[in-house]
Amino acid sequence: MSASVAVYRNIYTEDRFRQTYGTEDKHSGREKLREKLLKRCRCSQDSCHNLLKERVPIFNWLPKYRLKKWILGDAVAGLTVGILHIPQGMAFALLTSVAPIYGLYTSFFPVVLYMLFGTGRHVSTGTFAVVSLMTGSVVEQLVPTPLALNSSSPEAAEFEAQRIGVASAVAFLSGILMLGMFSLQLGFLSTYLSEPIVKAFTSAAAFHVTVSQLQSMLGLRLPRYTGPFSLFKTLASVMENLPHTNLAELLISLVCLAALVPVKEVNMRFRQRLRTPIPVEILTVIIATGVAYGSSLDSRYGIQIVGHIPAGFPPPRMPALQVLPEIAGDTIAITFVGYAVSVSLAMIYADKHGYSIQPNQELLAHGVSNTISSLFTCFPSSATLATTNILESAGGHTQLSGLFTSLVVLVVLLLIGPLFYFLPKAVLACINVTSLRQMFVQFQDLPELWRVSRIDFVVWLVTWLSVVVLNVDVGLAIGVVFSMMTVICRTQRAGCSVLGRASNTEIYRPVDNHNKCYEIPGVKILTYNGPIYYGNRSFFRAHMSRLLGLSPERIRRREKARKALEKRERESINAVERGVANTSFSSENEFFKSEALESEVQAVLMDCGSVIFVDVAGARLFIQMCIECQKVGMRIYLSNCNESVLKILTSSGLMNYMNPQHIFVTVHDAVVYIQQQKEKPPENNTTIWV
Repeated sequence: MSASVAVYRNIYTEDRFRQTYGTEDKHSGREKLREKLLKRCRCSQDSCHNLLKERVPIFNWLPKYRLKKWILGDAVAGLTVGILHIPQGMAFALLTSVAPIYGLYTSFFPVVLYMLFGTGRHVSTGTFAVVSLMTGSVVEQLVPTPLALNSSSPEAAEFEAQRIGVASAVAFLSGILMLGMFSLQLGFLSTYLSEPIVKAFTSAAAFHVTVSQLQSMLGLRLPRYTGPFSLFKTLASVMENLPHTNLAELLISLVCLAALVPVKEVNMRFRQRLRTPIPVEILTVIIATGVAYGSSLDSRYGIQIVGHIPAGFPPPRMPALQVLPEIAGDTIAITFVGYAVSVSLAMIYADKHGYSIQPNQELLAHGVSNTISSLFTCFPSSATLATTNILESAGGHTQLSGLFTSLVVLVVLLLIGPLFYFLPKAVLACINVTSLRQMFVQFQDLPELWRVSRIDFVVWLVTWLSVVVLNVDVGLAIGVVFSMMTVICRTQRAGCSVLGRASNTEIYRPVDNHNKCYEIPGVKILTYNGPIYYGNRSFFRAHMSRLLGLSPERIRRREKARKALEKRERESINAVERGVANTSFSSENEFFKSEALESEVQAVLMDCGSVIFVDVAGARLFIQMCIECQKVGMRIYLSNCNESVLKILTSSGLMNYMNPQHIFVTVHDAVVYIQQQKEKPPENNTTIWV
């Protein structure tokens, strides 16, 4: 079934349309700003109540909580995630180069705080492999591991205190940075970490995590390398020391991998059928601890065990604030990664379940979590991929699931923690490696990414190679810069097209891609698919000059002919006054007519619908192009200008070189006006009929 559209209306210039349909701006910019400030600063009971619910969201969602409908799902999901937090918290503490107990602390305090301040209903916070790895690199740089250190000596306790002091300082500074970003409403900065960057970064970081755990899985005591090429240095060191492998720890690692990998695969493939995933990690930890205790593996075979885990809460203490200047650069990268991953996960599940999150409030939530947690010897935390996925699949509905998660960890901290004394570190290393499955399977997305956008594929590849070859923080910086460069290059190389009209319609499309759209005789309609600014002004000029034939030779020839014509006109006027006819004037006029016929273009219409912004350099170039067109006898018309573009062009003095009535609302308005001008003088009430 075909339908038709008939339109009969007046031709609208921008001025005429604004006068007819625009709204009168009664307030100046200063008055608007004053009204906004007064509105924000107005203090009343309702405004304070709304502010409290906005900044502490638990006061907003808890009164609306559907107890009978949601409590069971939140309880089951929270308990399931809490059980997973115990082995992962201790395992990721090894990545951070601190004692396992601090991983349990980091699995408790941030969870409680995010429940109070977070807006993601299905987000599970705590220890995250990538953030832990980056923090561990900072700890190793400032407090490197001595090869000969007795774990029971006083020096070892001081050594651990220094390490957790640095890790807590990273968490403290990260929290302060997030709170500062929240104050400045900089939640949008996470958008600079695009999806290809985040996926490539996490996939490459998974390789760093895996390689860093090889020494624990093999029972080797090797220094941890940091900086560029650290992955290859670690691999070389492991290969060189393979003859010194502890066979008992190798056997433990193989048995753990043989148990963890298949069961986690079953959990992933049958997650829709399983009410809760099989808690294989905690079962592995319990069994391995029992076997190591019963067989005295630490004394008989020299395996590395977790050691003493104190029961109870840690006393509050300040982080090592004296190292803040040294860790500032690395902490910025850790902050951006943690926040970007957290917001990305929150948005994914918010879209899936039909609610919205507030990126700036997420800054406050994670900022408060890291700042306060750092006072209780916690390292940086963020949302985690594995536990968030399990929380959602296990039936979690709201942030209340965090309460049940924290209760599980609390029981371990108060009662069960010391029982993990004989837990082999090789088991935690295996848990670390197997928890990275989701990051490794992201390679499956590459063919689809190549098909959809090859530029994004290149961004992914550059980021991945940079992170693997150089280091996590340097590679991330390279990925972000390269991604931004691709955006800049695309705006610089934006195409300029000639538009043609589809017969008997008001639709205009590029003639290169639509062979049944035809150019209007005598009118060149151009569209530029990008901004006009200092970075691409030379490309814009080159495109325009090529399409309009504005060569310097032609401009000089026309300018010379114009001056000759003016001279002839003055001589003719003088001759007429003296009573003598000037016969050369007609021949000169014929020259201009032939030149006009030769060029065929008397009007240039610029469709600015795709020009999203113009800066001062772009506006000046636009004026220069306008002057050059007038020199060769072309009139300039504009259409589809958004208000910001038109304001900058007008403020830059464009109206001194073109008629304000030559700026139209649509391309078709301008074309009809130009055609009517050719046929007869314009009337006051010209109309469009399509």
